[in-house]
Amino acid sequence: MTAKDGRAIARANDVRVLRSLHRLGWARSRDLAALVWRYWAPTATDAPSFRSVTPTSSELRMAQRTLRRLRQKRWVLHATGPDGSVLYALAESGARVLRQAGIAAVTGKDLMRRFSVGHFHHRRMANEIAIRGVVDGFRVSTEREIAQGFWIGGQHGIAGKRPDVLLRSEQEVWWVEVERSRKNAKDYGRLLTWLNAIRKDFMRPSGPELLGGTLRWGKLVFVCTPGFQEKLCRDLAIKGWTTANISGCVSFSRLLYQVQDIIFI
Repeated sequence: MTAKDGRAIARANDVRVLRSLHRLGWARSRDLAALVWRYWAPTATDAPSFRSVTPTSSELRMAQRTLRRLRQKRWVLHATGPDGSVLYALAESGARVLRQAGIAAVTGKDLMRRFSVGHFHHRRMANEIAIRGVVDGFRVSTEREIAQGFWIGGQHGIAGKRPDVLLRSEQEVWWVEVERSRKNAKDYGRLLTWLNAIRKDFMRPSGPELLGGTLRWGKLVFVCTPGFQEKLCRDLAIKGWTTANISGCVSFSRLLYQVQDIIFI
């Protein structure tokens, strides 16, 4: 490899990491290693997996090397998360690089301000789900993109609600909710009302209308604790949902719901 080839590869890696930060908002080096240096399946061939992608040592080294270079260029910002991990986001100069390439990027400095432990882990899990989806060949709308209105539901959502992550496999839509905290009674009541509206859309003989076009529902997936799952299933049954309704519309995953004790540094 010539020096010129090496510089071209390094530049391509720089841009790929910047684009990933644009999509995710902020990310750890392990997130970027798993997303940028992992092979992506061309299309999804199965239901979504909710097991995080673990980067290899080689992928992690490449990510760390690229991030070190981006920090030297001041194209990224960095901060320490509540668990001690280093988080990266776009600096204004990094966003400018993407804008010059035709991508409407903005700095992530506001995302790096102080946030709660709950918010940190919520975004961490949402990003891990999005990364798994991309690697497995799904078309993914990340939590950051959804918050900006860059997904099929726009700013108003679907039936007035936005997911944490949206996965699409051809015409099938998987709506993902990360339930990191206990909902208050008002928000929980709104969730039940929304689920009733979605169940009706699931069951329409002519196909769903809330998604528009030719899209159809896959599942509503809750990444949650066993306690939340039990409560939601019980309350849906009270609302008239049958066991078949619940299993046909909703699924639950606990794979990412393992948070170690938080260490503040």
